[in-house]
Amino acid sequence: MTLDLFRQDAYLQHCEACVTAIDEHGIVLDRTVFYPLGGGQAGDTGVLTRADGAAITIVDTRKGKDAEGRPTATIVHVPAPGQEALLAQLTAGTPVSARIDWARRHRLMRFHTATHLLCHLVPVPVNGCSITPDYARMDLHMTDPLDKDALTEGLARLVAEAHPLTVGAITDAELDANPALVKSMSVAPPRGSGTVRTIRIGDATLIDLQPCGGTHVANTAEIGRVVVMKIEKKSASTRRVVLGFAD
Repeated sequence: MTLDLFRQDAYLQHCEACVTAIDEHGIVLDRTVFYPLGGGQAGDTGVLTRADGAAITIVDTRKGKDAEGRPTATIVHVPAPGQEALLAQLTAGTPVSARIDWARRHRLMRFHTATHLLCHLVPVPVNGCSITPDYARMDLHMTDPLDKDALTEGLARLVAEAHPLTVGAITDAELDANPALVKSMSVAPPRGSGTVRTIRIGDATLIDLQPCGGTHVANTAEIGRVVVMKIEKKSASTRRVVLGFAD
């Protein structure tokens, strides 16, 4: 099991950790600040540095899988090719300092929070999502046309209103009693621990509340100038909205 420090604090940029395993898939640590690919959000990149200063470049982060391909509680740090000599010197118990590419992560956090604002502006089920450092894409289950300028203006208003974001949790039973909290049609909230992590935007005024395991900024003002780059009709019942940054 990997202790996922980013769940409690998305602003952590580095941590001290120990290698617990290494194989052809990558490096597993006992604790990490690296977010693994999931929920539409790209996995983190960064560097693992040994005590002697040798640095291993990490180009992706993934969730571990068992022999049958089922997800596990481990997180795998994928090293860049060509680092075989450095990897050969890693063994279980080797201490490392794990540091994410913060500029890239922060863009992911800003985009991910912006997609929650889009859920508020267009309150329909989400049929797919992709959050990258360069753009965010959401597929909305709907047939009505969308106005690009109106959505951009709506996002700008919610950003300017500086709504706080709060990480919380609800029980599985509470989620079962409130199925409308789940906006995604394609990604089910993780269950099994008894509680489900939630993201709430808004204090006195509720903007959005839904289960989510991703990383987000602490206030909508931190998103900055986000715009709707394009809207596509992907099918008779799907409208794709692509977000980008204007700065």
